[in-house]
Amino acid sequence: MIKMALIDLLEMAKKGNHILRETDKSGIFHVVHSVDYEKKAEAYRQKTGAYIELDSNPLCSVFDKVILLLNDLRSKTYILSCQLDKMMPKREIFQLSYLYFIPKPHKAGTPLRPNVSSMNMPMAGISKFLDKLIRPIFDTHACSTTIIDGVDLIHRFEACTTNGHFITKTFLCTFDITDLYTMLPQEESLDILIEFFLQYGYQKVQNIPIDIIRKLALSVIKENTFVYEKKFYR
Repeated sequence: MIKMALIDLLEMAKKGNHILRETDKSGIFHVVHSVDYEKKAEAYRQKTGAYIELDSNPLCSVFDKVILLLNDLRSKTYILSCQLDKMMPKREIFQLSYLYFIPKPHKAGTPLRPNVSSMNMPMAGISKFLDKLIRPIFDTHACSTTIIDGVDLIHRFEACTTNGHFITKTFLCTFDITDLYTMLPQEESLDILIEFFLQYGYQKVQNIPIDIIRKLALSVIKENTFVYEKKFYR
């Protein structure tokens, strides 16, 4: 019944030139007219200035760059054969990422949150490999200053209360970084990654030099291309 109701809702939205989207965080559905949706999407692109429109489909070019980079690193023995296999894109399944927006009705004006679906992009293998490579190191060294979720936050508060760190004059502050991923300085972010490795004495991770890890991460960021409304962007 739920599936049929959702199909009917999609058909109604389509006939009325509306867009149906699952909302951010709450998981409920939000219906908005396509004109209003596109106005908000365009306003976001104009505000951030982060998206560069391309003249043609960059997919094949990105694929060739990734293949060239990985083969070069392997030929210079910076990465192992098994690591190469994990990062190498598969020609039969690779496809261009696409951008879509998720409504945020819990905020005033229902702004849109951008999402890029890139599961089969040529750099997806590199991205997954780096995540498995770096995340355990980060979790090990940053666990004391990282809050995982709400339950973890409550446990931290309980510990602070027990240890006497909370007093009547204690202030708790929160802040929201607007457009964090979109506007994150790319080169500076990678420099911070290298500083993090050096701070904890890492010159290599799984025999991969940290400057090569930076190079791989840069390729993921720089070749982040996608399609939106039949236009190509970087």
